[in-house]
Amino acid sequence: MAESPDGGTPLPPARPLDAIDQDILQMLQADGRASIRSVAERVHVSRANAYARINRLVEDGVIRGFGARVNHERAGHGTSAYITLKIVQNTWRTVREQLRQLPGASHIALVGGDFDVLLLVHTPDNRALRELVLTRLQAIPEVLSTRTLLVFEEEDLEPQG
Repeated sequence: MAESPDGGTPLPPARPLDAIDQDILQMLQADGRASIRSVAERVHVSRANAYARINRLVEDGVIRGFGARVNHERAGHGTSAYITLKIVQNTWRTVREQLRQLPGASHIALVGGDFDVLLLVHTPDNRALRELVLTRLQAIPEVLSTRTLLVFEEEDLEPQG
C-alpha cells in the first residue's frame, strides 16, 4: 500500500478512474464548491452515485481536499520564491516535517538533480523572505545549502472556477 502524503495512514491501492470519475475531478477542480446535485446532473448519474464516487475519490486519496485558490499578493504575501535545498542524505522526512512548520511554506517536493528539495514560499515582503532563508532554513541542521529564486510573475494553471 502507498503511504499517504502526510506520512500517516496507508492509502489503498490505486483504482483505475473511468470517464465519469475523470469528469467529476475536472468539475471539482474548476469549482470545488459544486453541489452533489450539480455534479450528478453534469456527469449524468444519480445524486447517490455522484456522492459515492466523490467519497471513494477522497478515501482513495485521489482528492486530497477542497480549498480556495489564493491570490497571495492580495492576501498580504506579495513576495514568492522557490528555494532549492541540498540536505544531508536520508534526512528527507525529518527536513519535510521542519519545512511544514515554516510560515508561508506552500509546496515541498523531494526532487532529483543538482539539489534535493524544492520549497515554494509566500512571504509579506523581501525582509520576511530574508529572515526565513537566513534564520529559519539555515538553522535546520540537515540543510547543507540553499538557493533562492525570486518569483517575478506567476500563473496558476489549475482550471479556473
